[in-house]
Amino acid sequence: MTGPLPRPPFTLPWPMRAANGVGGALARLGVPLVRLDADALLAQARQRTRLRDFGDEAFREGLGRLLWSYDHEAALTTMGRIAARTETLRVLENRLRMEAVHAAHPEITAQPVRAPIFILGLPRTGTSILHELLAQDPANRVPSTWETMWPWPPPEQERGSTDPRIARAEAHFARIDRLLPEFKKMHPMGAHLPQECVALLAHDFATVMHHTTHRVPSYQRWLEALDRRPAYRSHRRQLQYLQWRWPAERWVLKSPEHLWALDALLAVYPDARIVQTHRDPLEVLASLVSLVAYLRGLASERIDPPAIAADWTVRLAAGLEHTMRIRDAAGLGPDRVFDLRLGDFVGDEIAAVRRLYERFGMELTPEAAARMRAFLGANSKDKHGAHRYALADAGLDAAHERARYRAYAERFDV
Repeated sequence: MTGPLPRPPFTLPWPMRAANGVGGALARLGVPLVRLDADALLAQARQRTRLRDFGDEAFREGLGRLLWSYDHEAALTTMGRIAARTETLRVLENRLRMEAVHAAHPEITAQPVRAPIFILGLPRTGTSILHELLAQDPANRVPSTWETMWPWPPPEQERGSTDPRIARAEAHFARIDRLLPEFKKMHPMGAHLPQECVALLAHDFATVMHHTTHRVPSYQRWLEALDRRPAYRSHRRQLQYLQWRWPAERWVLKSPEHLWALDALLAVYPDARIVQTHRDPLEVLASLVSLVAYLRGLASERIDPPAIAADWTVRLAAGLEHTMRIRDAAGLGPDRVFDLRLGDFVGDEIAAVRRLYERFGMELTPEAAARMRAFLGANSKDKHGAHRYALADAGLDAAHERARYRAYAERFDV
């Protein structure tokens, strides 16, 4: 890091600024207000849930490495530390509660998860809107945001529109909107919107999400060397939990995260069908750097867009290379993979979805298509205003980056 830089493009409310100031002064005196200690967090989660069994203990290494990075690398403000502690507790409590349900109902893990569809691609390539459209088809089951935030008790189909967790999630997003009013231009938020797989992988502290929202390079290096198959087995177990009282004819899941772990994904889901979205990587970089800087600015005052760009361009290229290699090694044919360029999707979304359904031998009913059109009509691309970004803000050399991504760009014509 290069030290304090211009603040993010928003101003925190004055109580948060005041708390950060007081907390920062005390920390410099050696009196931190908020400790991020693994043992204390584990104990508090047990106390709050009155449960003890976290299940597979492998998650502890990721937890410890993440907390170390929070302490030594993320330059968290006092409010950033409070948010990190609160989020970590939420995840630990979820683990305890889901494990208790599994222990009481071992039949949950006997349920099949058949031929799920995974949407993957670079961030900012249309994965979210595609996921949201497919979620409009009643034949598709997606993890809704509210049920992944607080998965206990197991969601029930009969209460899918009235569960009190929905209002709780909407209140949470309303608070975020007050703090980050520009964020909805970059990424929509809502209790009923489908959630990424990072929300499931977070329960094992094995997700790139943490390096997106905070600067945690040591944790990220550990993650990139990790055998991700146990995390994906946990992912599958969570899908079985979610579908126990809300059956899934067909899961549709998504996350750019899968670019870096396609081998583990296919090992756990050997019948998975893959949708990969594509866009000019230089446009992706410009948009992603803007998003990451904005997110990190909520919890830290040390934001360095050029450093973010230099860090993430290497990671994005590695993810693309990994995915191309695994796709070739696995011999995934056209019946298993559907490639979709953003330029062929935006503006003709229903036609693109129809081609996807045809590729996988699925029926797009008139009712599902109508629901998708209605969703598009109510959720235009710039509904909340345009997200402005430029590659120049990332401090990268365009010619050098073109060379970095040449093999990918030529293969997929982007």
